[in-house]
Amino acid sequence: MSDRKRHPHKAVEEALRYAEARGWKIAIGGHHAWGKMYCPDNSAECRCGDYCITCIWSTPKNPETHAKLLRRVVDNCSESPKRIK
Repeated sequence: MSDRKRHPHKAVEEALRYAEARGWKIAIGGHHAWGKMYCPDNSAECRCGDYCITCIWSTPKNPETHAKLLRRVVDNCSESPKRIK
């Protein structure tokens, strides 16, 4: 795990660790979001940039669903290889 602050919801924190293991960067802070997830490749060909940056909400209505969506973004990234550290 990186030296970042933990997410308050366990399911979302597990999804963030899943993303980090695949090379995604997690940045804390933002206007309305807890943070953002950045694709390690951030390629222009990667779904026209739709999945290269994703917001992480601090108080999602359903944390388990939000965690599934974050994992789906990582899994559906067309440019990023499925790497695990």
